[in-house]
Amino acid sequence: MQQSFNWYIENAIKENWESIALSDFKGVSYSYKDIARKIAKMHILLEAADIKHGDKVAICGRNSSHWAVAFFATLTYGAVAVPILHEFKADNVHHIVNHSDAKFLFVGDIVWENLNEQQMPELNAIVMMTDFSVLKSKTNKLIDAREHLNEYFGKRFPSRFTKDDVKYYDDKPDELALINYTSGSTGFSKGVMLSYRSIWSNLKFCNENLDFLQAGDGTVSMLPMAHMYGLAIELLNPFAKGCHIHFLTRVPSPKVIMDAFAEIKPKLIVAVPLIIEKIIRTKVFPLLEKPLVKLMLMVPVLDTQLLTRIKTKLEETFGGNLQEMIIGGAALNPDVEQFLSKIDFPFTVGYGMTECGPLISYAWWQEARTGSCGKVVERMAARIDSPDPQSIVGELHVKGDNVMMGYYKNEEATRQVMKDDGWMNTGDLAIIDEDGYLYLKGRSKSMILGPSGQNIYPEEIEAKLNNMPYVSESVVIDQDGKLVALVYPDFENAERAGLAGDKITTQMEENRIALNKELPAYSQISKTKIYYEEFEKTPKRSIKRYLYQNS
Repeated sequence: MQQSFNWYIENAIKENWESIALSDFKGVSYSYKDIARKIAKMHILLEAADIKHGDKVAICGRNSSHWAVAFFATLTYGAVAVPILHEFKADNVHHIVNHSDAKFLFVGDIVWENLNEQQMPELNAIVMMTDFSVLKSKTNKLIDAREHLNEYFGKRFPSRFTKDDVKYYDDKPDELALINYTSGSTGFSKGVMLSYRSIWSNLKFCNENLDFLQAGDGTVSMLPMAHMYGLAIELLNPFAKGCHIHFLTRVPSPKVIMDAFAEIKPKLIVAVPLIIEKIIRTKVFPLLEKPLVKLMLMVPVLDTQLLTRIKTKLEETFGGNLQEMIIGGAALNPDVEQFLSKIDFPFTVGYGMTECGPLISYAWWQEARTGSCGKVVERMAARIDSPDPQSIVGELHVKGDNVMMGYYKNEEATRQVMKDDGWMNTGDLAIIDEDGYLYLKGRSKSMILGPSGQNIYPEEIEAKLNNMPYVSESVVIDQDGKLVALVYPDFENAERAGLAGDKITTQMEENRIALNKELPAYSQISKTKIYYEEFEKTPKRSIKRYLYQNS
């Protein structure tokens, strides 16, 4: 089989013609046949707007079936997709549209309310993704095509639109497929250029390694489609399999998420650590601290029975049909990870980055190792810049089909990470064991140099601190040569326990003292600063560390 992404999409539509493809949770549903018709109509509109192969098409809106259709229509037409997070401020959206040289914009209704078309002068057209209505057009041809779209469609397919009419752009592996602008934890937004080879390679890996997912299975999409993690694993992979994808179109509150899991009963769940950590730390860990439970856990037979019951209850929380939960986007709290491993919960921690579309490493949950983010995926290679990669931390470099083409219109940034021999510097610090399992130790940019030249990885300290009483999240920074912990307390649970005002301050100080007992002298925390609002985060729920370096 040739290396073609569009072949996967074309084949999925033809093989699952009558099956349901996409649904907005508690809303409208579309079959694979419906998706094919919508794609064909969007192609007519793109043509009418004078969009050529290789032109940039921006897509900005909340997760929805319409968003997915706009994305598929763009790539199957042969244009370059520019997914933009709907959470970006209007100025950011304007900037990305302009910087990417986009000529066409598919936009969601809520996003459009805040945009100014005058700030995006190079666009040929702006089209509402929900109903294809034309919001701006430089040509009357597009307006006419929209007004008479069904007529245009009928002329193009005069007999009847069938699966034989589904024939998409013949993509080449080295062609640019999409530009993904990220909002990273270090503060720099760059346009990552991904080739068709990259997205094909990612899709092929998921298709072959997540083989428990079958045609007709229901899946839940809750991560942003404009981020590669959500796009690749929650949309492209299940669509290629012929699954039924449910989009949580509203802000995915815990209740909405749990209702969706209960109704859809997904085999696969893709999550960021924040979601699973919150469930375990608020629902499970307090239970384990009860005197009777502690006593039961000390009795050999009873402890097994109790942990089995907890595992069953946890699996029921996620719909009762879970085959695997993939956790990625950030490090998982070690205590939470150890507990999940202890109860044999079907989870695995993967690793990737936008620059690799996103996959770098993964291991099936039964083969995963605690503390590791799996083995390097197929068609990729990894090396550690270290004299002893198994025991001495070094920067992780990767190479292979998944790696980006570079940063769009930013040669300097590209040169900083891409080497002439094809290796890319990830900026992440890691070791790799003799069996090829990767263990991440932190970001090279966030590493702090200790008083005597020791390497301090704040993420490791934060993982310990986040597991202490009434701590929701934290950031460890270097302030005048001393380590300071910025802490956002778990105010909700603290209030229930009667902790407020000075009592919270006292609790955080007790946490600091307890934490320092676990740390070597050079990495101990000098003081704690309490924050009363959540730390700002990237789309993959990593804290934007750069915002707090001078706090």
